[in-house]
Amino acid sequence: MSAALELDTVSPPAHVVSAFGLESGAPVPLDGGVFRYGDVVLSAAGDPARSGWSARVRETLAPAGFRVARPVRSSDGRYIISGWRADTHVEGRVQPRFDELVAASIRLHQALAGLARPRFLIGPVAVPLADSDVYLVADRASWEPDPSRYLAGAANWPGEAVLAEHQEQVLAMFRALTPLREPVSSPNQVVHGDCLETVVFHGSADPGVLDIVPYWRPAVWGTALVVVDALVWGDADPALPGRWAHLPEFPQLMLRALLFRLAVHLLHPRATEATGQRLGRAVDVVRSFL
Repeated sequence: MSAALELDTVSPPAHVVSAFGLESGAPVPLDGGVFRYGDVVLSAAGDPARSGWSARVRETLAPAGFRVARPVRSSDGRYIISGWRADTHVEGRVQPRFDELVAASIRLHQALAGLARPRFLIGPVAVPLADSDVYLVADRASWEPDPSRYLAGAANWPGEAVLAEHQEQVLAMFRALTPLREPVSSPNQVVHGDCLETVVFHGSADPGVLDIVPYWRPAVWGTALVVVDALVWGDADPALPGRWAHLPEFPQLMLRALLFRLAVHLLHPRATEATGQRLGRAVDVVRSFL
């Protein structure tokens, strides 16, 4: 279990609350292991390199038509204390407003253009994979000419030598889709790889971005990933991809976004049969656009 998941089950320690200059009274628990103290929320930081990078970016990021959760520094200037981070509270919740979310992702990626590639996205990863590295390896598998070298250790569970039956089915989907890849020419930049879970809506207010999960891919890949995630997790209208197919190289970038999610399923130790079935539905929809 990752440090983030462990911290989700407990309230922030008193020394963390004090370090961020927050009230010592009882916090208001929100969804996802988040605790609100007035206008500030505390949450598990997860991987320190990625959380620190996100905080530095969100400190000055100004995407058009967005509310941004700004990092709150501790009394000694740090973003993370004992595995906890603090951010300004942004009112709202995740909602199935998928076309608005896709449009918002386009504006967000425009604001992220020009950022340097984060160092933690470069170089080899250790085995066994940490949770954050699962996504990095899955991303590479969806783009590299030979994905097998990234998926060779897909049985990433202690004591398990072969894939479960539902994993075999997902692997078959991945293998069937891989030959459909064609070259893309769109330039890479920093993109946000988890808009569905980190962009919130509140009435008619601008959407709020709570975090940035970086990848180094074409901007439209990040937008296509929103569409794929909406199909997989949000039971979105199968016509959703068609409304955004005019974006540059959208079908091919949507294919790679889907391959990425399939690879995550193959590599993640907590993947379930239910998730595989949801991915299968998205495969059917995406294939119709290729």
